[in-house]
Amino acid sequence: MKITWESLVPSCFKGENPKPKPKEIKVVTKQSSFHRISISDFSASTISEDLSISLAGSNLHIFTLEELKVITQNFSSSNFLGEGGFGPVHKGFIDDKLRPGLKAQPVAVKLLDLDGTQGHREWLTEVIFLGQLRHPHLVKLIGYCCEEEHRLLAYEYMPRGSLENQLFRRYSVSLPWSTRMKIALGAAKGLAFLHEAEKPVIYRDFKASNILLDSDYSAKLSDFGLAKDGPEGDDTHVSTRVMGTQGYAAPEYLMTGHLTAASDVYSFGVVLLELLTGRRSVDKTRPNREQNLADWARPQLKDPRKLRRIMDPRLEGLYSEEGAQKAALVAYQCLSHRPKARPEMTSVVKTLEPLKDYKDISNMTFVYIAPAEVKELCKENGKEDQKKTIKKENSPHHHHHLDRKHRRSPQNSTIYSEKALHKKLGPNSPLHNDFHRA
Repeated sequence: MKITWESLVPSCFKGENPKPKPKEIKVVTKQSSFHRISISDFSASTISEDLSISLAGSNLHIFTLEELKVITQNFSSSNFLGEGGFGPVHKGFIDDKLRPGLKAQPVAVKLLDLDGTQGHREWLTEVIFLGQLRHPHLVKLIGYCCEEEHRLLAYEYMPRGSLENQLFRRYSVSLPWSTRMKIALGAAKGLAFLHEAEKPVIYRDFKASNILLDSDYSAKLSDFGLAKDGPEGDDTHVSTRVMGTQGYAAPEYLMTGHLTAASDVYSFGVVLLELLTGRRSVDKTRPNREQNLADWARPQLKDPRKLRRIMDPRLEGLYSEEGAQKAALVAYQCLSHRPKARPEMTSVVKTLEPLKDYKDISNMTFVYIAPAEVKELCKENGKEDQKKTIKKENSPHHHHHLDRKHRRSPQNSTIYSEKALHKKLGPNSPLHNDFHRA
């Protein structure tokens, strides 16, 4: 029996003058109290039911188009947030009088572009997944609208926008090391939740633009239009047409169309690389061998010296060197070309958990705070240099070089002081290693 959109979601294909139906919103306190449905669960006995009935208990609100126009001030350009494959996104505000039980809050309203790259199936997929899945690191779907050809989704508003904007926008402030690790950990927890669910979910489109950030830079996964239910029973993978984003998709998925949780793990490795290096997954403006971030960076991740060279220069050396090496090793494992060699996301979470607490320590060569003994040594060196200068001033042979010597003396003094300091501290001094690194 052929399944049509009219039979699957009849409320979306009503006549010109439909009679309003009373909307009943049920609240479910625990997600495990009902069986999670998917598109494959619709059968001859259920396809005639309304989507709102199928998702009863999901706490989703069904909005009218007119309500969403009011919320967004008729999709005003002043409320425009951005646009993706699904369509434009506008900010809106719901007051507490709009719907009983719905608190006043800012929202992001996404409108399906009928001429865009995504369509009805992606819209329905997102409603089904986010209507049932609840987790601190998944964006919350508040409700949807389905009137005639109009398809809209209303989410919680994420004030920091996407990780892509925060990381790559030209005039944005550089994200500190601890914030980057917090974002990586949050995104990892979101993926782990999907993979470890009773009915596993493969996200399929993990990338920087789909990671949204709240006011505290807590990461939440959004845009579930390409998500798929994971393999069940004895199946090892899900066969599907290749979809996703260049630079993030796992190589075996691109070649075979075989989708597994390991495909998401590879994509996570790419995003982790973006956080470490400050480079995009694909950048056509760079030299040919550097255009694909994963291919270029992975061979350098296990060498501390090479890793130091590819770290994001906008960090200005303010990061934990030990933490960076551990994060780089995670990225290296996630980017393995052998899917079975990649770690599970639960393992990634355990590794990243302590990294967010590592202090931002400067690794730059020009930053060095001298203790009392260093200052004393510098004073002694300064006196010696001064005596040498006075002696040379009294020499008639050096009188005509006076100005030039004065200009160069500060540099010479600094070099001499560092060499003398290194010699005086000795190899057993607790400051020796710090100085040697500087």
